[in-house]
Amino acid sequence: MPLSTDLSTDSPKLTARQQQILELIQSAIASTGAPPTRAEIANELGFKSANAAEEHLQALARKGVIELVSGTSRGIRLRSATMRSLNESRMKQFTLPLQSLAQLALPLVGRVAAGSPILAQEHIDQTYHLEASLFQRQPDYLLKVRGMSMRDVGIMDGDLLAVKQAKEARNGQIVVARLGDEVTVKRFKRTHDTIELLPENPDFQAIVVQPGEPFEIEGLAVGLIRGNLLM
Repeated sequence: MPLSTDLSTDSPKLTARQQQILELIQSAIASTGAPPTRAEIANELGFKSANAAEEHLQALARKGVIELVSGTSRGIRLRSATMRSLNESRMKQFTLPLQSLAQLALPLVGRVAAGSPILAQEHIDQTYHLEASLFQRQPDYLLKVRGMSMRDVGIMDGDLLAVKQAKEARNGQIVVARLGDEVTVKRFKRTHDTIELLPENPDFQAIVVQPGEPFEIEGLAVGLIRGNLLM
């Protein structure tokens, strides 16, 4: 389901090309957990250069539909007027002002205790009621990101990652994985005899899961929300 740009009479009006790029961004996030690069947008839509894609992204940012994060090739975040208005509510549990829109009740998972289910009640910090159209694939929970290992795809410390529960993943997808007693967010890669969990920050090393090591996929990244929009 494409991201709605007609949530209210004050919503920004997008050109056909801007709407096309917006849907491409949402589709990429839904399928891989990360937004596309400028080069990927240009290639997909037939632009002559990545600069043309950048111009359209800047226009979308000026209209308040997306947020651009400097210094990263995939630093694109989806936004909405309703999400921005939540910044003023400062409530631990809230409902969006537009009751007619389908909403999701998503638990926010804090720190996960060793060896216990990720959605165990003691891990739930609070619950958010979010507009369903923000996500192309429906998430099951929000996970607070710790650290900067996924910085270069725009996933920052303190962000809220929207996660769909899953036990399998394709190469290239961003996953929430459990290694023994640790839960981590990384890009998934399966080779002939090992699994690699790849960071998106050169300051961090890949994690190689050897056969027999305790490992489990907890879910797939299907969206990202900047944490301070929900405070």
